[in-house]
Amino acid sequence: MKAIKLIVIGLIISIAQANAQTGLESGTKYGIGEDSIRCVKNLSLYNEDFRNKNYDAAFPSWEIVFKECPAATVNIYLDGATMLKDKISKNRDAAKFEELYAYLMKVHDQRMQFFGNHPRTPTPAIKGYKAVDMLNYKRDNSEVVAEAYQLLKDAITGLKNSSQPAFLATYMGTSVNMYNMGQIDAEEVVNNYTTISDIVDHTLKDQSKSRYHGVYEQVKGGVESMFANSGVATCDVIIKIYEPQLEENKFDLAWLKRVSQLLARGLCEDAELLYKVSEYQHNIEPSGASAFGLARMYLKAEDIDRALEFYAQAVELTENAEQKGEYLNQMATLHLSQDNLTQARNHALRAIEVRPDWGAPYILIGKAYALSANSIGSKELEKKSAYWAAVDKFMKAKSVDPSFADEANEQIRIYSAHFPAKDEVFFEGLEVGSTYTVGGWINERTTVRTK
Repeated sequence: MKAIKLIVIGLIISIAQANAQTGLESGTKYGIGEDSIRCVKNLSLYNEDFRNKNYDAAFPSWEIVFKECPAATVNIYLDGATMLKDKISKNRDAAKFEELYAYLMKVHDQRMQFFGNHPRTPTPAIKGYKAVDMLNYKRDNSEVVAEAYQLLKDAITGLKNSSQPAFLATYMGTSVNMYNMGQIDAEEVVNNYTTISDIVDHTLKDQSKSRYHGVYEQVKGGVESMFANSGVATCDVIIKIYEPQLEENKFDLAWLKRVSQLLARGLCEDAELLYKVSEYQHNIEPSGASAFGLARMYLKAEDIDRALEFYAQAVELTENAEQKGEYLNQMATLHLSQDNLTQARNHALRAIEVRPDWGAPYILIGKAYALSANSIGSKELEKKSAYWAAVDKFMKAKSVDPSFADEANEQIRIYSAHFPAKDEVFFEGLEVGSTYTVGGWINERTTVRTK
């Protein structure tokens, strides 16, 4: 019986040895037969040392697992990358660095091969991590930069709104680097910036990811800074990219805001595209500020009618009295520049209604009166009476708003010199200090004065 048992045991052992295969060979997690035992044993050994951060002791057992049962667990690749980076940080030999760097890249590649369909970290994410490591160690190598750039592009294209913050920031920096090396053009940098910004903005609006918002805010600031200093956001480039896209995106508020920001950054104040984008944006989300912005743009383009139209909208859409008064006074100034004196006074009076303690509208009315002197009446004194009305407004300006005292006093000095002489007043049968009604469009009561 003993002889029979020994024969059976020998057969079992020999069968196990004959069927032994590593996980790599068999396509299984741990392998078959003795090789599966060897895999599990070394997995346990390296895990124990790795948890204790005894990386030198853990590495030989890890290496066996990495080579023989690469599909055992994704932790092989996480732990391996940690140990290899630790080795690189402690290494001082150039040849050894290259060996360790190549090993780290192999860890990323093998992870894609065996765990590329991992639900939390699929292939695009692994490509992103690989690119970050490549640039961390070889950012001055142009070939490495180019390869990392493509990996980051693949990562962000695949992950979209799930892209990790590090990938987004690194992609922007690498895009600028590639542009400086002459590997990509300005248009591609702008497109990459837009892609990154859209992802960041989407995440910042997602309240389910609010705990990450601080990190994404930092990324946003960094990306904005890199882009601003890249020198690529010229008007010509921005217009070339976005003008053909305008009509299909005229109802997309996010797109309109992005292009508006780009145009503003490029100082494209005279661009027709900026006007159209601003109007479409204003139509979707009108505000006093957006209407005022359009008014200023059309004013710069010397389209006075359109400017006044948007000034009027700005007034209607603004609740803040100070801001409303400012808009009305600017409208009054614009009418004055066009010699529309009645409209200039009407808008200045409306500004006074909302801001009665502000001197600017009174100054403006006074100037309008003085400018119209030659059109008042037919007699010389009738014309000069406009200066009495003008000075009244300048005096009112400094009485309600002392901050305008200097300007008001200067205007009073200038126009008081145009008052009639005493004999002119006497010849017309008037007395100094008496009440007088200025004619013409002014039609206001004032006081007779002489120079």
